[in-house]
Amino acid sequence: MKKKVILITGASSGIGFSTAKELASQGHIVYAAARRLDRMEPLKSFGVRTMEMDVTRDETMEAGVRTVIEEQGRIDILVNNAGYGYFGAIETVSMEEARRQIEVNVFGLARLTQLVLPHMRTCHGGRIVNVASVAGRMCLAYGGWYHVSKYSVEAFSDALRIEAKPFGIDVVLIEPGAIRTDWGIIAADHLLDSSKGTAYEESAGREAALMHKYYRSGMFSGPEAVTRCISRAVNSSRPRLRYNPGRGAGLLLFWHAVLPARVWDAINRMAVGMK
Repeated sequence: MKKKVILITGASSGIGFSTAKELASQGHIVYAAARRLDRMEPLKSFGVRTMEMDVTRDETMEAGVRTVIEEQGRIDILVNNAGYGYFGAIETVSMEEARRQIEVNVFGLARLTQLVLPHMRTCHGGRIVNVASVAGRMCLAYGGWYHVSKYSVEAFSDALRIEAKPFGIDVVLIEPGAIRTDWGIIAADHLLDSSKGTAYEESAGREAALMHKYYRSGMFSGPEAVTRCISRAVNSSRPRLRYNPGRGAGLLLFWHAVLPARVWDAINRMAVGMK
C-alpha cells in the first residue's frame, strides 16, 4: 500500500477520531484537525499529527494546509469530516443558528477544499472524501436546517467531481445512516432547547426522546462502520463515488426513493405523533 499524506477534520471524537487512528495504523501520514487539541492527544500514540483548526476561521485552515505542505510537500487525501447537527422546527431555529450550521457544514468544507485543490493539481492527483449523510438525500421532521446543509454537501461534491476529474482528482461521498456517536444526543438536546415553549414542543419532545433512546442503544452501527468505508475510499485505486455505511442506511434510501412523497411525509408525522 502506498503511504499517503492525509488531512482529516473533525478528528476530536466519533468518526473523525476513529478514522484518524485507523489510517495512521495502516501506515499513512495522518494530520488530524479539530478545535479541541486536548481531545486528540490519545491519537499521538498511533503516530497521528494533530493540529488546531476551526473550519469557521480562515486563518486556521490556511495555517493547517501550510503546515502539511511545508512538512510533507503534498496532500494526497482530504477527508472533510467536521460538522454538527442542530435540530429544531424551521420556524423556531434562529437564523443565527441556521447560518452557523451552514457555515460549519458547508462553507467550512468548501473553503478547506479550495485551499487544498491547488496543491493537488500541482501533483496531478489527489482525493477529496466528503462525509455527508443520508440526510442529504431525504428529510425527517425537525431536521430541516441540518438537511439543508447535507443536501448542499451533496450538490457541492457532485459539481466538484466533474470539475476536478480532468486534473486526476477524485471526489468521494460518504453518506452514513444513523451512527452511534454523541452527535445524536447533542442534536436531540438542541431540538429540546429550540422547541421549548413553542407550538412544536410536544411532538419535538417525542422525537428527542426517541433520539436519546436509539443513540444510546445498540440499534445503530458504531463509528467504525464509517471508518471502514473511508478507508476503502482512501486506499482503493478506483473508489466508488458514494458509500452508505451504517445499519439500515441503504434500506432507508430505498424506501425514500420508492414511496410516494405523501406517504413518506405521513410516516414521518406519525413517528412523532403529529396529526
